[in-house]
This record gives sequence, C-alpha cells and structure tokens, in this order.
Amino acid sequence: MSSSTQITGEGPKRVLLAAPRGYCAGVDRAVQTVEHALELHGAPVYVRKEIVHNKHVVEELSRRGAIFVEKETEVPEGELVVFSAHGVAPSVHENAAKRELRTIDATCPLVTKVHVEARKFAQEGYTIVLVGHDGHEEVEGTTGEAPDSIVLVETEEDVDALEVDDPDRVAYITQTTLSVDETSAIISALKRRFPNITGPKTDDICYATTNRQQAVKQLARECQLILVIGSTNSSNSVRLVEVAREHGADSHLIDFHHQVQEEWLDGVETVGITSGASAPEELVEDLVSLFKQRGAESISELKTVDEDVRFMLPGKIRRDLVARGESSTGTELPVVG
Repeated sequence: MSSSTQITGEGPKRVLLAAPRGYCAGVDRAVQTVEHALELHGAPVYVRKEIVHNKHVVEELSRRGAIFVEKETEVPEGELVVFSAHGVAPSVHENAAKRELRTIDATCPLVTKVHVEARKFAQEGYTIVLVGHDGHEEVEGTTGEAPDSIVLVETEEDVDALEVDDPDRVAYITQTTLSVDETSAIISALKRRFPNITGPKTDDICYATTNRQQAVKQLARECQLILVIGSTNSSNSVRLVEVAREHGADSHLIDFHHQVQEEWLDGVETVGITSGASAPEELVEDLVSLFKQRGAESISELKTVDEDVRFMLPGKIRRDLVARGESSTGTELPVVG
C-alpha cells in the first residue's frame, strides 16, 4: 500500500466532492456530547463501545481522556459513562443503574425512533421483522427492546425462509444505515410474503444515509473512481462503496489519505470523494490536498441536496452547560415515527 510521501506521479486532473457528505446530525451530536462531557467533568469519561464508527474520531477522543469500553460492566462504579450513537438495549441501562453509574445517552434520535417502534409493535402483539446486519450495535440495541418479538432478516432469501406464528400480525422496522435500494427490495419481498404487514409511518433509514447514497449515485456518473472515507465497521460507509460500484464506478473505502494505492489511479481522469456519516471533514481535506499535490487542476462539489438538520444535545449536557452559563442550540426532530 502506497503512502502519500511515496506517490510522485501525476494523478487525476479533476476532483469531484459529493455534497452532502460526512457528519450527520446524530454523529455530530454524539461527538459533541463526549467533548462537552470531558470539558464539564474532566477525564476520564467512559464511553460504551465506539461513540461513532470512525477510527480518527475515537483516537482523538481517547487522546483527550475518553476511555472506550466494550461493556458498561467494565466501568468502575459511580463513574460517568456515555452511551454511543448506535443505541443500547434496556438491559444496559439496568446494568448501569446497578453500578450507580452516571449516564449520558448519546443515542441518535433517529435510532430512538426505531426503538419506540419496536416497543409499540411488541405491545400490540406483532412479530417484528428487523431488517439489518447481524452483530451491528444498532441491531443489538433495537433487538433488546423486544427480544421475544423480533426476528432479524438480512436478505430477500431470509424473507423466503421466514416462519411466523401469525402471518397477519407481522410488522417490520429497519436499521437506519442500510442500503436504500437493497432495503427497498427486502421490504417489497416482505409485503409479497405477508400482504397485511405493517411498518413505520416514515422510513427508518436515516435522511443522511439516504442523501449520501443519492449523492454517490450522481457522482458515479462522472467519475471513474470514488474514494469513500470511513471505517470498515461503519455500515453506512461500506454501503457507499457498494452503491458506487453498483452504479459503474470503481470504489474503495479508506480511513486516511495515505491509504490510497497507486494502481487505483491508473487511467483515472476524474476521482470522486465522499465520506461516511461518521467521518470528519478534515479527513476529506487531507485527501483533497493529496490530489492537489498530484496535479489536480479542478476541485469542485456536486451538490444533490441541502442538509440543515440539527439535534439538541442530551438533556444532562444541556443542563450542565446552562449551569456554567453556556447554551446549546439545535432543532430536535420528532422521535416517534
């Protein structure tokens, strides 16, 4: 794998940036939550799992005094712990209470919306089909809301094999960071299999995931190569690579600019750049600088939609900021679909 210091040949003449790209409102809120917790309470601040799925963000917050743990039971009794943007099961809150932990819940409001739907459908006696990826933290948290009622499907083939107690009492919900097109196909399969199936009033796939995939589709029309900045455990970032390839562009996922490989650039006149919803803009800037050094003559954005969504910080952080004479801004979206 080549590094930026080893690459000396010419590169693409044109760089096209997807817009929108990068941080979504839920990620921005979660990262700010840990930053404010460190400012207000001092280190250490414990964080259950990665606050968001990005190596750079986790490394930066670790350097500032955040301690990332896999389970809330690893946090010393009475300490402060932040729950990640991906959401947690009720059992996590129960374990934290037993250990008398001070908790701040940074779950994305759009994930909370899915949790609310899971509880509602379970209370109404539905078998709930959760469309998502096995082992993903968001899926684990959602399943924990109604473990006896939820079954997971990942593919259309899973739908064909599905057995439920009452085919007329089936509901579906989805992970928020899935491929829009793939999920649509799975939901269509569910509706064919269970004609009376019910679902959320509004899509569970988050606005940012949808917008970033749409931007990549547009980018793929003009670029031979699309580089996606994001980590391998970032579901929405991995989906961007898949969408780019499905729409005719070569595509690779990288965490940092120095991971660009020379052979990827062979014959490429226009390179597209985007970033997953957990990737900070400074990583994009580093990659753009690399191509400028390689002789790129045109750097421009391809805008598909404007994003102006903001989420309020968690209540505890807002109260602590007010007590210190500061304020927080933002517009909370409804969390019930």
